[in-house]
Amino acid sequence: MKRFALAVAALAMVLTACGQNRQKKTANNNEMKTLVAYFSATGTTESLAKNIAEVTGGTLYEITPEVRYTDADLDWRNQNSRSSVEMKDKSSRPAIVKNLKDAGKYDTIYIGFPVWWYTAPTIINTFLEAYDFTGKTVIFFATSGGSSIDRANEEFKAKYPDLNWKAGKVLNGASKADVKAWVESL
Repeated sequence: MKRFALAVAALAMVLTACGQNRQKKTANNNEMKTLVAYFSATGTTESLAKNIAEVTGGTLYEITPEVRYTDADLDWRNQNSRSSVEMKDKSSRPAIVKNLKDAGKYDTIYIGFPVWWYTAPTIINTFLEAYDFTGKTVIFFATSGGSSIDRANEEFKAKYPDLNWKAGKVLNGASKADVKAWVESL
């Protein structure tokens, strides 16, 4: 009978552990909310964002430009393409569809983007300036054809000092296990 009681107790503990929400808890036991926001011109960053949202239990949100980028807009070899013009002008703020509800409820915000010209596309500035994330933890993730995310980390930390920045990472081709290991390392 004692063995049976111990087995039932052990099973209850395992089931309780498995049923816990993946969101972290604060000191006063309130659930912390995670937002996984991303800008993806071609779908590569979107796929990564979906994995991060699944691993963190976060809310997935697409940073959507009011005017979608065409292939011609993304032609980095053309000095007059939309992306080239935006990236030359550090004050450029491409308009976004502003439909994120209750932005203030999130404690941790992952922001994903493709690296353009060694940093984040200027639409990321538009997103950060459209919502008040003061005091929130912000973590970049990116996809890239060969550039690092270091410049974006430095520029945004200097430009938005009221955010609690954690160093971001380029996660090209990351598996769900890779994403999970990265999230847990933060």
